[in-house]
Amino acid sequence: MSHLQTLMRYKAWANHQFLECVSGLPEVELVAARPIVFGSLIRTLNHVYLMDLVWQCHLLGISHGLQTRNPEEHPSVAELSERQREMDGWYSEYADAISGQEINKPVSFEYVEGGSGAMTRAEILLHVVNHGTYHRGHTADMLYAIGVSPPTTDLPVFLA
Repeated sequence: MSHLQTLMRYKAWANHQFLECVSGLPEVELVAARPIVFGSLIRTLNHVYLMDLVWQCHLLGISHGLQTRNPEEHPSVAELSERQREMDGWYSEYADAISGQEINKPVSFEYVEGGSGAMTRAEILLHVVNHGTYHRGHTADMLYAIGVSPPTTDLPVFLA
């Protein structure tokens, strides 16, 4: 298994751990205003999903149709969990299927809120893993603030 395949599986596992943890929270805690750019716990997790969608679309060469990285509307935690599970499955399958030559090909894209960029497919996959890890850290902080211990999702725990 390649490093990217391992990281895509890790991403799926870590997202599942967090979404399972928050699925038992009262709605009031999920939507409560928090001092974070995304405004709440559920909107932070929704942002992770939406950016996974954006990068998926970039990899596929299709439009994502989003105008913002931080929409006010969000799905229920159950719906978000299902969407994220499907998205993580797609990323794992993508990492399994992509050839050695394709992985290093650049992808040109437009950022959601303006500007253009280019990254290789490998760099995009690394970014989606890193991006999710970064925001799970935000989510963990919000969970600690309400007296909930977040799941341990360090890579060595996954690999054990």
